[in-house]
Amino acid sequence: MSTDGQTVPPELTNAIKMLGDEWTLQIICNLSRNKLRFNELQRAVEGINPSTLVNRLKKMEKEKIIKREEETLDKLSVVYELTPKGRSFLPVTIELRKFAEKFYKKS
Repeated sequence: MSTDGQTVPPELTNAIKMLGDEWTLQIICNLSRNKLRFNELQRAVEGINPSTLVNRLKKMEKEKIIKREEETLDKLSVVYELTPKGRSFLPVTIELRKFAEKFYKKS
């Protein structure tokens, strides 16, 4: 995976493992616009089942990519948002989107 003959650094490998799956990227993209509740996220990330979403959110919270906040308006509700660490990944998602639009655009 190296372009200069060097091996891939472990930091990059770890980042790819954490951020490189379809669901995590979709969660990040959806949270880039605003905070979302669990059910809003589930509707926004098409095709994800609830247990997969729970697992990804826990993993992302542990890595400090998202922040989970409980709020009580009329009942207990949980809201998710990107942390500064999570927001720092947004330029990568923008470049991925450009790449996808250029090479994988539906006709």
